[in-house]
Amino acid sequence: MRTTVRIGCGAGFQGDRLEPALVLAERGKLDYLMLECLGERTVALAQLRRLHDPKHGYDALLERRMSGLLPLIAQNHVRVVTNMGAANPIAGAEAIVALAKKLGLKLRVAALTGDDVLDALDPSQKVLETGESLSSIGPLFSANAYLGVEEMLPALESSADIVLTGRVADPSLALAPLAHTFDWKLDDTERLARGTVVGHLLECAGQLTGGYFADPGKKDVAGMANLGFPFADVDADGNAQLSKVAGTGGRIDRMTATEQLLYEVTDPRAYLTPDVTADFSGVEIRQTAPDTIAVTGARGRTRPDTLKVSVGYQAGYIGEGEISYGGENCVARALLAGEIVAERLRGQFQELRVDIVGLSALHSRPMSDGAPEPYEVRLRVAGRSADRALAARIGEEVEALWTNGPAGGGGARKDTREQIGIVSCLLSREKVRPQVTVLES
Repeated sequence: MRTTVRIGCGAGFQGDRLEPALVLAERGKLDYLMLECLGERTVALAQLRRLHDPKHGYDALLERRMSGLLPLIAQNHVRVVTNMGAANPIAGAEAIVALAKKLGLKLRVAALTGDDVLDALDPSQKVLETGESLSSIGPLFSANAYLGVEEMLPALESSADIVLTGRVADPSLALAPLAHTFDWKLDDTERLARGTVVGHLLECAGQLTGGYFADPGKKDVAGMANLGFPFADVDADGNAQLSKVAGTGGRIDRMTATEQLLYEVTDPRAYLTPDVTADFSGVEIRQTAPDTIAVTGARGRTRPDTLKVSVGYQAGYIGEGEISYGGENCVARALLAGEIVAERLRGQFQELRVDIVGLSALHSRPMSDGAPEPYEVRLRVAGRSADRALAARIGEEVEALWTNGPAGGGGARKDTREQIGIVSCLLSREKVRPQVTVLES
């Protein structure tokens, strides 16, 4: 029986860099490579793409990522576990198989489906964020349940080189290979909790190695243009050592790991996943070598009876316009421009934002005698409407400032785009029907 398993994370979100996964697959001596590329917004957008074309809906970068990875994983016997199937894992698996054939590689791909639960929702059930009913928030177009280890194990047991899922819990991408390799039982809450910590630390990739941690002069990170992504060596009890490939940039230590451990965790004593209720409060992180930490001490309790569901709904259209002002008195000119647009659009939008980027777009900063005035700012006006044509008026009005004043505006742009909303609800596990489809090149 294996004593340790090495899992690397080659992507932490849909638009992540391509090369760190290649470095891990080539030089990381991995058993498994996880690619965590799916968020609430990205799965909803993928569902929209599938609605427009049933042949699509998988991750838009799937072919690009896999074109470099497939030869490396075949050569080095690395298994890939990824949620890049997004809204259409079957079509994604077919695309990978077609690419493998083109490259002359023999590979097996297992696609996990069943997370699409739109037809299983009760319109009267409550939205977690607001308490209102699903039927009151707008037209629904997607609903994806967070599946976990139980649903993923059959795909791993198929001996697939690549396991392609839709919506699964992020830590499960690492936990499922561990449970599969070490034959952990689904009621072994202690080991499942420790494996969940490993998955949670790995899931955002470069965040653990200093990417989101970096703050120049306060929390310095070297070599960020060549940021290495992490891997974990995990034993049969779920204890782990985490590091990165030698020679890559970034850092792994107690500070970077502690920030990532608490990332998106509302209650460290009760981190709810489809697999376990994990207690992070007793986790110990020790520096054991440069860029190497040991992680132990998680505890676990029984998993929740329900699954979280991410629901996408149509939220109208966003109209947006921007224009820049620079030089002396630029703030006053930008403020006047915003007032002009707001007056011309008054009463037509329930939501309308007028921001001065560089002054008030993120945090409102009052102009005081002691504060230096910015020498360049950018006006941004944005609003939401159910009517696309009305939303487009916002950008048109901003663009018109070019010659209608005030003076010195430039670099105008406008945009109108469909807007989606995301809410959450809970669903009984019994209503989910997972299925694994295996394809070979």
